[in-house]
Amino acid sequence: MCAMKGVNRRQFIAGSTILTGAALLPWSGNVAAAVSSATGSGGSPRKGGVLRISVDQAAGMLNPQQARVNPEYLVAELLYSGLTRLTQDMKAEADLAASWTASDDLTQWTFILRQNLSFHDGSACTSADVVASLNAILDPKNASPGQHNIGPIKTVTAPDASTVVISTDGPYADLPVMLAYPDAKIIPAAIAGGQLERLSKEAIGTGPFRLVSFDPERLIVVERNPHYYDPSRPHLDRVEVVVYPDAIAEGSALIAGDTDLMLSAASTEFARLSKSSGIVPLRVPSGQFLNVNMGCDTKPFNDVRVRQALALCVDRKATVDFVAEGYGTAGNDTPLNTAYPYYLNEPLKAPDYAKAKALLKDAGYPDGIDLTLIASDKPSTRTQLGIALREMAKPGGFRIKVQTMAHSTYLDQVWKKGNFYVGFYNMQPTPDAVFSLLYTSTASWNETRWNNAEFDAAVKAARETADPAKRTVLYGKAQKLMHDDVPSLIPAFFDLLAAGRDYVAGYQLHPRGAVFRLDHVWLTAKAPTRK
Repeated sequence: MCAMKGVNRRQFIAGSTILTGAALLPWSGNVAAAVSSATGSGGSPRKGGVLRISVDQAAGMLNPQQARVNPEYLVAELLYSGLTRLTQDMKAEADLAASWTASDDLTQWTFILRQNLSFHDGSACTSADVVASLNAILDPKNASPGQHNIGPIKTVTAPDASTVVISTDGPYADLPVMLAYPDAKIIPAAIAGGQLERLSKEAIGTGPFRLVSFDPERLIVVERNPHYYDPSRPHLDRVEVVVYPDAIAEGSALIAGDTDLMLSAASTEFARLSKSSGIVPLRVPSGQFLNVNMGCDTKPFNDVRVRQALALCVDRKATVDFVAEGYGTAGNDTPLNTAYPYYLNEPLKAPDYAKAKALLKDAGYPDGIDLTLIASDKPSTRTQLGIALREMAKPGGFRIKVQTMAHSTYLDQVWKKGNFYVGFYNMQPTPDAVFSLLYTSTASWNETRWNNAEFDAAVKAARETADPAKRTVLYGKAQKLMHDDVPSLIPAFFDLLAAGRDYVAGYQLHPRGAVFRLDHVWLTAKAPTRK
């Protein structure tokens, strides 16, 4: 059992019940589940079979450029392709593009398409379709989530039928990775140019599967695309995506063999699944995290000593146990962990209450400080982190009141406006993507208003070079600056959890959470026969 410094388990839980509306999770201690991130190898891939995969919410959006949640990303990936796709280690690999090159200054990228590409309706897929698709994503009136997530693209042109040239606003080394964004799917030019409403009812992609039926609240069925660019894939004849809004019912369906694979598993169900015969529990460290944002432009957080003092009150391993129920990894106040490339492995900060009090005293708070921390009610782990921080910070001189509010109210009144609140973010495809989303001075969501010029310069320089050694140094510098200056507390990252039957082979749980690669999956001879 991992106890927080200065407060035992009973005191912690008793103190936590004061917070009205807090949905407390059971204290789970250290979880040592013997799990893998992949289902069995199953030997050589076998052709045929029907895979039944469950999801926990409806895939209500069939248009791949409008996908918003994981079940929609899954359906889009089954039916459509992008120029590139993400490998398990977060690198870009060829999808519709067979190869690509960049100019020396990294401002112009040339992509060469595979030969003889075709859409599901039999029409050819050429560079004109790629140009029209990317322009549709970038067009503000279409409101695609990919608009601000596929890179600083200035122009997209097609010198010939198999060549696409993309120019960026400045040097940008991560373009191939960012073009693997889940919404950056290629559709026919005629549809992209003014018929996007068609994609709400039909699917005309180049993906490994083609649509059979679409009932977003219940069942989505796809079948193998016989004209997929890789004749060796997919291995499956058919995939059925079954919607189970109830987590217990979803887990029970997998245990009973009614389904073969779960897209994700709730932490409350994961232990039950892990103990069930014929089930392979899946778990992978991810860059998904909770943070505590501090407004670095207003008192008291404009004094770095206050931020540093609060960081020294956090027992990070205990936070993982309480907030992530043990299914996570400790954070060190930067948004990168081992799931990302260029991660800087600094010694983990440990509680030091004497030093925390001394820093507060030097900052002008010899008798401690009173603060109000805002936490949205979604996900409930935001409140859990608030409660944990409140209790852990008491011995360091912090008197924190945790205020929970409805998520809609939080978004309207607190997010990007507040001075002290709990945030929650999914893993991004690159270090630059997460830094530029949250922490640079020009970040889209510059919640902390840290505005550190040295940090900005390091991130910019890393973005503008393709040299891995130089990027390692530059991203290391950026992480060190965050670690020391603490614009936000990042004490815990969440593992991604899922489960599958032991006859499912070739599936790997992806740390990004929005990548699935079911065209690599097959069923062993033990799998049930489904029609």
